[in-house]
Amino acid sequence: MAALTPGFSGADLANLVNEAALLATRRAADSVTLADFTQAIERLIAGLEKRNRVLNATERRIVAHHEMGHAIVAMALPGTDPVHKISIIPRGVGALGYTIQRPTEDRFLMTRAELENKMAVLLGGRASEEIVFRHTSTGAADDLAKVTDIARSMVMRYAMVPSLGPVAYEEERAPFLAGPLPQGHREYSEETAREIDVAVRSIVDATYQKALAILQRNRTALESWAHKLLEKETLAEAELDELRKSVVTPA
Repeated sequence: MAALTPGFSGADLANLVNEAALLATRRAADSVTLADFTQAIERLIAGLEKRNRVLNATERRIVAHHEMGHAIVAMALPGTDPVHKISIIPRGVGALGYTIQRPTEDRFLMTRAELENKMAVLLGGRASEEIVFRHTSTGAADDLAKVTDIARSMVMRYAMVPSLGPVAYEEERAPFLAGPLPQGHREYSEETAREIDVAVRSIVDATYQKALAILQRNRTALESWAHKLLEKETLAEAELDELRKSVVTPA
C-alpha cells in the first residue's frame, strides 16, 4: 500500500482506510483485505466506476489502444514507474480508461531526461491513436495539459534549456502573501516570450516523436495486447509481466 500511495497525506490515508472498510462492509466481510485497499485506491485516484457509461465499439477500441500506448511506452523507457494496472472501465467524471503506475521509491528530484520520459509516457496514448487509427481524439486532453505544464516548468522554472540561460522566468508565489500575478504580467521581453514558446514546443515535439518511435517498434504488441484489454477490460500487474518481457526498448 505504501508503494501505491506516494504523496498521500495523513488525511488521504485515513480516507483510504475508510473507503476500504466500506468496501469490505458492503460485501459482508469479517476483515479488510488487500483487494479492498486496491479498489479503494482506484476509487480515490480515478473515481467511481461508471459501468452505466456505455461506449460504442469504436470508442472502446480507441480507449484500449490509448491506454496500451501509455503502458508500452512506460515499459520501454528506463527509470519509469512500473505499470500496475490498465483498465478501460470508465471512472469518475471523464476518465474513459486509466493506467496506474506504481512508484518503487520516494523521489524528490528529477533530471531533464526523467521528465522527458514522463512526458513521453503521457503522450503514449495520443501517439498510439495516431499510429493505429490515423487520427487523434479528445481523449488525450488531460495528458496534453500535464505535458504542457511539465514542459513549461522545465523551460521557465528549472532552467533546463541552455539557450535561455540559468534564469527562472517564472516562480511560485505564495497566494496569501502576493496573490496571483496580474493577467498578462511578465518580467521578460517579447523576444524571450517567443523563445520560451519555441522551447516548450520543441520539448513536447521531441518527446512525442520518442513515444511514436517506441510504439512503431512495438506495433505488434500494441495491437495484440489492446485486443486482450478489450476482451478482459482490466489487466493487472501479474498479467502485464508477460507484456513487459516482449516490449522492445529504444535502440
